[in-house]
Amino acid sequence: MIKIVSFKICPFVQRVTALLEAKQLAYQVEYISLSDKPQWFLDISPNGQVPLLITEEGIALFESEAIVEYINEVSHPLEDNLTPEQKALDRAWGYMAAKHYLVQCSAMRSADEDTLCERMTKLSKPFAKAEAELAKRENASGHLFKGEQLSNVDIAWLPLLHRAQIIQQHTGFDLFANKPNVKAWQAALFETGLFGASVADDFEEAFTGFYLSDKTYLGQGAKCCETRSNSNDELACC
Repeated sequence: MIKIVSFKICPFVQRVTALLEAKQLAYQVEYISLSDKPQWFLDISPNGQVPLLITEEGIALFESEAIVEYINEVSHPLEDNLTPEQKALDRAWGYMAAKHYLVQCSAMRSADEDTLCERMTKLSKPFAKAEAELAKRENASGHLFKGEQLSNVDIAWLPLLHRAQIIQQHTGFDLFANKPNVKAWQAALFETGLFGASVADDFEEAFTGFYLSDKTYLGQGAKCCETRSNSNDELACC
């Protein structure tokens, strides 16, 4: 069985485990502390980062993009008969999501309102693009990125959508207040069960303990008093 080496609240890891869950592939997870990385991990991880996938043959694969590509190459596809152009577009949409994982992490750790608003404004831009893309499919059945069919694009955006949901539940801060199609997408992904299946049982406790602690603006019970879209569809806070 393959093994995933993980840090419990890492979004890059969740993208990998969500894909494994979606494909119903067996795996085991070993959690490590990033502040006290074990020597065995450092010995086999060239970049010292998670996720790390250890194949059944004992080969350690690193970098989440490479791991996702490997999983897709050695298992059945989520979608059949995709053209090379569609595969390229899916990878591009996936890349747009993954490059904003750390943007979301830094936003949630903001210590004051100005920093939160600045970072959330940056984070809102890819979601504005997703909202526009999803709006083109208003008449499609289903609310996943491509309608009813779960795709690699859904898997790539899942960590962002999951974390936004938890933040809203605990603080009332709604990143998608003016993005009904993204909200419907988020709800549809939640219904798949992958939010919970791709993380540890105590994920939400660990997540809120770090991102909603008394060291963060959101964790202090404060939030922007208003979120709205301006002419550039950026998040604004008063």
